[in-house]
Amino acid sequence: MKTDTFDIVKTSGEKVKFSLEKLKASLSRTGADHKLISEIIDKVKDELYNGISTKEIYNRAFSLLKQEESCFASKYKLKKAIYELGPTGFPFERFISAILKYSGYTTQVGKIIQGQCVTHEIDILAHKNQKTILVECKFHGEEGINCNVKIPLYIHSRYNDVKKHWNTNQKYETKLTKGWVVTNTRFTLDAIAYGQCAHLYLLSWNYPPNNGLKDRIDRLGLYPITVSTLLSQREKQFLLSRDIVLARELLEDNLYLDDLEISEIRKKKILKEISTLCNHSAL
Repeated sequence: MKTDTFDIVKTSGEKVKFSLEKLKASLSRTGADHKLISEIIDKVKDELYNGISTKEIYNRAFSLLKQEESCFASKYKLKKAIYELGPTGFPFERFISAILKYSGYTTQVGKIIQGQCVTHEIDILAHKNQKTILVECKFHGEEGINCNVKIPLYIHSRYNDVKKHWNTNQKYETKLTKGWVVTNTRFTLDAIAYGQCAHLYLLSWNYPPNNGLKDRIDRLGLYPITVSTLLSQREKQFLLSRDIVLARELLEDNLYLDDLEISEIRKKKILKEISTLCNHSAL
């Protein structure tokens, strides 16, 4: 039986046909070579059945990658790792702020800003070249929940209220020029259509095409600490509570591993995993 005849069940409950090309593409992004990818695909194909969940396919591929190289498994679990930044949206905001910093912006997180009509708590203000962008983050802790048109509608109204006050107030040394909406899931078609019409910049897991979150993270090597396959959930939450959001930040300040009373042997393995991951990012 051909693989594209199998129905698989997504997290949302939607049934779709299994796509060998999608699986191959997600495995290719990990940096694994063609031989390993082919071996994993052959094993996954042998275990396919009608009604298999995408989670089961993911778990099998993840396990096979981890057996070979933890760095490959870390990159493969990127989407899941971003969900693990929860349950609140604050670590996600700090993560987006960190990505903007590495793109040349100076950032402020959680600022109270006066609008023309009311005050607003803004997730991120990012400044570069005498221009400021207002960034609002919409974090979802569960897979299968998309960002609908209500979100950019609401954020656009807040952006316009802040912009009217900001750009007429002499105390601000920059011009507010753009509103961003960032989510860790996906935008509905209506949300994208509204964003384009209202000149909002939308950033999601896979949007804009070839420049979504997954592309930026791989390109810059800015992986969240939650991608580690060697740290426990408790250890990750401890690091997040200490503002260690990026994996590479742990390389620069690994004394936190001593605070966690992690053995020297395990510490070396964790740092090697992270170092390999950050140096193995797509160019």
